[in-house]
Amino acid sequence: MDAYFGITRAGSSVPRELRAGLTTFLTMSYALFVNPQVLGSAITGIDDAFSKLLIVTALAAAIGSLLMALVARYPFAQAPGMGLNAYFAYTVVLGQHIAWQTALGAVFISGMLFVVLSVLGVRQAIVRAIPNPLKFAVTAGIGMFLAFIGLKNAGAIVANPATFVTIGSLISPPVLVALFGLIVTSALLVRRVRGAIVVGILAATLLGIVTRAPLYPGAHGALVPFAGFAHGVVALPVWPSGLVGALDVRGALSLGAAAIVFTFFFVDFFDATGTLVALAARAGYLDAKGDIPRARRTFASDGLAAMIGAALGTSTTTAYVESASGIAEGGRTGLTALTVAVLFLLATFLWPLAAVIPAAATAPALIVVGALMLDGLRNVEWDDYAVSIPVFLTIVAMPLTFSIANGVSFGVISYAAIKLLSGRGREVDPLLYLVAALLIARYVWLGG
Repeated sequence: MDAYFGITRAGSSVPRELRAGLTTFLTMSYALFVNPQVLGSAITGIDDAFSKLLIVTALAAAIGSLLMALVARYPFAQAPGMGLNAYFAYTVVLGQHIAWQTALGAVFISGMLFVVLSVLGVRQAIVRAIPNPLKFAVTAGIGMFLAFIGLKNAGAIVANPATFVTIGSLISPPVLVALFGLIVTSALLVRRVRGAIVVGILAATLLGIVTRAPLYPGAHGALVPFAGFAHGVVALPVWPSGLVGALDVRGALSLGAAAIVFTFFFVDFFDATGTLVALAARAGYLDAKGDIPRARRTFASDGLAAMIGAALGTSTTTAYVESASGIAEGGRTGLTALTVAVLFLLATFLWPLAAVIPAAATAPALIVVGALMLDGLRNVEWDDYAVSIPVFLTIVAMPLTFSIANGVSFGVISYAAIKLLSGRGREVDPLLYLVAALLIARYVWLGG
């Protein structure tokens, strides 16, 4: 195992990798319940759709993480993406009245395109063309994005029609539980206690259960206290009949679905690429040129996961930014991702146990990890406005547009434009100009 994953060479250990995998799983296990809720609103004609979609989500996450573990050998976990599932359900299926089977076919085709471009080295070339300051910005932007999600999940920030967002009730149970977890996690990190993030999550969960705090989704969107294991601790998985193999690739190849395929491809391309670069940077794997070692395997694993997920019956499976929590716990090899894969497989039987962890308990982990991901900004030349302004736009665009892809796009477009118009165009890789032009065309053609 050590020889295959290079655990000792990476300066890690088996216990540390296992702990990192548990941390990553805990911070992303919400996908088991959120993804079925989102897709269930659009996928019709399936009996017991929620249970089947939960199993499909777990299988897609397990297989995607397994690919990263065994093929790429990185501590990056994968699962059905949250932004893309909303686009799949609400925009494509419900909004444009495209059959969900055809939409799955579009996801499959976009994943196939990822694999082809990865094998040909196109994705690697684009990553190489992105300057290092923008790579630092992508990492920091994802950190801000994670922190924003954490604050939102805790209820510390809420929507407001007048100011877009505003502060929530700081004395509400979810906020107080999250604040407790944040203080515990931060204090343990300062004291360099191993497993600080996991301990923080479990401590916040225990506090919520003991105090009977309303932290869990109930009827009509209201939060309710932990009500015990209504389904038991172990539940036999339901085979997702009607979902597996339901994709319609031929329908997705029709002219009318071309824009959908392109959008799935575009959003996940820059979302996943930005995420993988940021995670590799956080784990210390970027080389002197800013490249990801074993990039072809890494990007191909991402594309294959999307294809397999579509065949199982879910929207795009992609790398999860929550993998940064496991990296923060010391995860450095594929054993971390393998641990996540095993836990997702176990979740098909133990999903009632996974439901014990509320969003308020994982929120502190996202906030703390977000803070840790800002350290690369010390390497940015802030006095060089041709660099610092695109870096700033990259960072703020991610949380404010709730999209990693938009942040990468804003950064690339502004960097290329400012360098060109300031007479420093030769400092930019020619490929980056092409990417910037394609990004502009995408916004003009498809809008936001």
